[in-house]
Amino acid sequence: MTFTPAAADTISAHFRESGTKPTDYDVIVTGDLGAIGSKLAVQLLNSEHGYDISGIHKDCGTMLFAIDAQDVNSGGSGCGCSAAVMCTHFMRRLREGEIKKLLFVGTGALMSTVSSQQGESIPTIAHAVVLKGGE
Repeated sequence: MTFTPAAADTISAHFRESGTKPTDYDVIVTGDLGAIGSKLAVQLLNSEHGYDISGIHKDCGTMLFAIDAQDVNSGGSGCGCSAAVMCTHFMRRLREGEIKKLLFVGTGALMSTVSSQQGESIPTIAHAVVLKGGE
């Protein structure tokens, strides 16, 4: 199975195109990369693109589930996890001015047991959105 680092590539492309860097954001949030995908995205950004987001990265999937207590393996739905965590935890913090600038990278994958059993890659997508909080 081939891993397509859509989240890492999208974050890197966003930094290059917008002229920003990780320190310009209070937090960088991904949809649901899960524990393994989050760790891999952080490593790829650092080793292949030169961006260290380790201190400010949060993943909605790992925040929503108690990985040690629940048998969720790699997490859940990126759309569901993003909506649940962004609309509650992060939007409140943005509104209250606790977070000034947030980079949200909605992530998704077209999961197919047949494709992965045949050794095919998993098509992925990620979109970057910047949210600014109250001052």
